Amino acid sequence: MQNIELPEGMNPETLEHLMNPKNYGKLENPSGVGVAVDEKTGEYVIFYTLLNGDIVKGTKFATNGCQDTVVVGSMFTEMIIEHDIEYAYNAIQKMNEKLGGASAQQQVCADMVLSAFIASMKNYENLQNGKTEEMHVLKMKESCETQENENV
Repeated sequence: MQNIELPEGMNPETLEHLMNPKNYGKLENPSGVGVAVDEKTGEYVIFYTLLNGDIVKGTKFATNGCQDTVVVGSMFTEMIIEHDIEYAYNAIQKMNEKLGGASAQQQVCADMVLSAFIASMKNYENLQNGKTEEMHVLKMKESCETQENENV
């Protein structure tokens, strides 16, 4: 087997999540469903959260976004499973720290995943308070469309 040279700036953990994304797909009977959407590009992330009390027992995500979105979704879902909600919210900051060297476009992709998680928690809260809502949707302020694409 050949040694694979990692693309510049990519670590082995990132490559693993890119090649074998974890928790991708639809979660049946979630406690909360959140969507973050980039209206400019049409990209979105759907985030499913299953809670038992305040413990995240399961989570999945789906996206039509780029590989950066898939990697962050995979990494973030793995970070929060079997932890409490407070830990999951704190994991948002930890994820942002992990992405310290990310480009502006990569950061927006990450923000879509993290915003979709927050939307899933808002959906859970709304359902607990008697509101009828299939999912909670957040529209992204920033677009993951690059400056280069805008000039085409």
